[in-house]
Amino acid sequence: MKKRSNARHIALASVLISLLPGTTAFAQTTTEDRLRQLEQTAALAQSSGDNAWMLTCAALVLMMTGPGLALFYGGLVRRKNVLGTMMQSFTLMAVVTILWALYGYTLAFGSGNWFIGDLRYAFMHGVSAAPNPTYAPTIPHQTFMIYQLMFAIITPALITGAFAERMKFSAMLVFMILWTTFVYFPLAHMVWGDGGLLNATLGGRIATLDFAGGTVVHISSGISALICALYLGKRVGFPQQAMKPHNLTLSFIGACLLWVGWFGFNAGSALGANSLATSAFVATHFASAAAALGWLAIEWLRLGKPTVLGAISGAVAGLVAITPGAGFVTPLAALIIGVVAGVICYFMTSSVKRRFGYDDSLDVFGIHGAGGILGALLTGVFATSGVNPIFKDAPVGLVDGHAGQLLNQAIGVLVAIIVAVIGSLIILKIVDLIIGFRVTREEEIVGLDISQHGEEGYELIG
Repeated sequence: MKKRSNARHIALASVLISLLPGTTAFAQTTTEDRLRQLEQTAALAQSSGDNAWMLTCAALVLMMTGPGLALFYGGLVRRKNVLGTMMQSFTLMAVVTILWALYGYTLAFGSGNWFIGDLRYAFMHGVSAAPNPTYAPTIPHQTFMIYQLMFAIITPALITGAFAERMKFSAMLVFMILWTTFVYFPLAHMVWGDGGLLNATLGGRIATLDFAGGTVVHISSGISALICALYLGKRVGFPQQAMKPHNLTLSFIGACLLWVGWFGFNAGSALGANSLATSAFVATHFASAAAALGWLAIEWLRLGKPTVLGAISGAVAGLVAITPGAGFVTPLAALIIGVVAGVICYFMTSSVKRRFGYDDSLDVFGIHGAGGILGALLTGVFATSGVNPIFKDAPVGLVDGHAGQLLNQAIGVLVAIIVAVIGSLIILKIVDLIIGFRVTREEEIVGLDISQHGEEGYELIG
């Protein structure tokens, strides 16, 4: 009985205390503080997770250039040019990084006009650990900056495959510095920068969808590659002399690294560890697999044998084609885009190239140019608000009932082509007049490894 009486007294005291003035307010304040702390903790957890994912993706995209692209291209050239080809990719990793730090990032992502950014971030001014709410509110500004740098590195590196085995190393350096400055940076701003002409969400005049770089990376590099190949002319002995890949094993490893790295390229463009990243990851994988099989199927039917070169080329074609739509299309649509890309890019690198006779050494235009254009247009067809409601409650692509998006995509493709063609032609002419582009006939016959670098990729002993 005594214990029950004590319990009643304690309960009664608690009720009386709660009725005192200010006690309820104190309890409410404590609850609000706890909720605020909980929200802050959740926000910090999200920021940490997003930051870890984005730094991983940045590393994956850098891996696409070296070793991925370096091995892929290096194995496709003749033995006497393997080091020279790989050296171009590696050097651009360093050169473009310096350009980006000095002025590239601000020209691409500064809030300028429709065509170019301002100089607010020049020399990395204001690029700190604090998030930039305009672009990525849950990760440090520096993380966003370094991630975007990796796109700027691989884009000019892709072009080197078109003029492989015949351009001076010095001319390549000067051309790529100018091309990155006057073609890539403006295009990146137009599509992704605040206020860019083609930006779909940040004040752009024409809402073009380019999730991870179909327009900015692949169309620009593919079209510029074709211009370079036409301007430089054919390699000595092409097409009469067979110029087969010297080491498909290297290219196979490079292609596999590209496939893995592409998850950082596409899924990372969600700018966070979220469901959109998952959707882009799935679409990327499905499209690459479908394109590899699509290329192999048409090759098998026409030539009687499926080849390793066909399989890896098809996989890359699928990765290229899904890039602009990775964060906008369903898995089924990704499969369709992949199959179509595999077949179309096969014909571009075989029948079309043979018909017109141009010497695009490693088929940069046939895969990246054609695949990028195809992917950009098909994004306008298959983009859906069910995957990415980028226009809020409005339909996104043709499958949603927004046929006008196809026109927007076509305009984006046209702008990228115009900028790439005009910019490349002017830069080619300037560099050619100053230092000349091609190595001599004798240097080309000896090979770029010895003539440009004084080294050999393979030393045969015995």
